[in-house]
Amino acid sequence: QVQLVESGGGLVQAGGSLRLSCAASQRTSSMYGMGWFRQAPGKEREFVASISLVTSSTSYADSAKGRFTISSANAKNTVYLQMNSLKPDDTAVYYCGGGYYPFPNKYWGQGTQVTVAS
Repeated sequence: QVQLVESGGGLVQAGGSLRLSCAASQRTSSMYGMGWFRQAPGKEREFVASISLVTSSTSYADSAKGRFTISSANAKNTVYLQMNSLKPDDTAVYYCGGGYYPFPNKYWGQGTQVTVAS
């Protein structure tokens, strides 16, 4: 079973930056992509960004384009999400996902809280 472990969440002022990290315990035949999803209180989980572990292609939600950057360190089975120009609307629990690109939702991490204060 693949385990995903996130880190890097926290409290930041609006306009600030955070970098999230997610490390996978192993690669399997069903791990072609990794990515990030988020869930705000009272809302459904939504896609943020993903990256192909095969081609390094990336995909972003409209809300993330121009502000967030996803990258990977394949040798370490790790993906990163650099989040800049953060807004209060970005406040949510951010979940790392693994599986098939562009929506890697087969495996999940435990989530990390991101809070953006206005």
